[in-house]
Amino acid sequence: MSDGIASILNSNNTVNVSKNKSELGKDDFLKLMIEQLKHQDPMDPMDSSQYSAQLAQFSSLEQLTNLNDYMKQSVDANYFLTQSINNTLYANLIGKEVKVGGSELTVNGQSEIKIGYELPEHAKTVEIKIYNEFGRLVKTLNADNSKGENKLSWDLSDNSGIKVANGNYSFAIEATALNGDKMVPASAYKLGKIDGVKYTESGTMLVINGALYQSDSILEILNAQGDGGK
Repeated sequence: MSDGIASILNSNNTVNVSKNKSELGKDDFLKLMIEQLKHQDPMDPMDSSQYSAQLAQFSSLEQLTNLNDYMKQSVDANYFLTQSINNTLYANLIGKEVKVGGSELTVNGQSEIKIGYELPEHAKTVEIKIYNEFGRLVKTLNADNSKGENKLSWDLSDNSGIKVANGNYSFAIEATALNGDKMVPASAYKLGKIDGVKYTESGTMLVINGALYQSDSILEILNAQGDGGK
């Protein structure tokens, strides 16, 4: 900004510009330039080249402001367009069998939960341990020890055969290699069918086996038949 306009800011004259702003907009810039013209010394008026330079500054500022507004509108339009396309795609997923990442489980009145895992090699033993939200072990399942992908269903009973209450649970895969060492599974996931789509403040949520999951938790879409991906 020119020294002339800076002098207006530092003077005792009151200039009606926007308050509580960390930077000046094009309207504030124009007001300051007008104030400078009003308070110039009649005996020593502003040099025409200086005035032209300030006009050029104002023109550049206006163009940049308009460009910024256009970019914001364009970004907003692209965002809503993307959301609309995604929402349509998500609706088309209803009825599909999917793999859902993570070890969290939600019991919400369903009859079973399907769990899947992948072993890097043939194991000696494999157990799936299920814990409640307080970290207490409620169920231990003996699972397939074959190399590759394996699946099994938890009937939602605990180790005493009693149906567990609705709530949040988690599972862990414990595998032992043929030499007795601990084996780390390549992946662990849940299997389920997409029953619906919900649009919330936190984004699009998929209803899978009665539980809500973020769309980015989907690892793979399998089929529309609900056969567990076999």
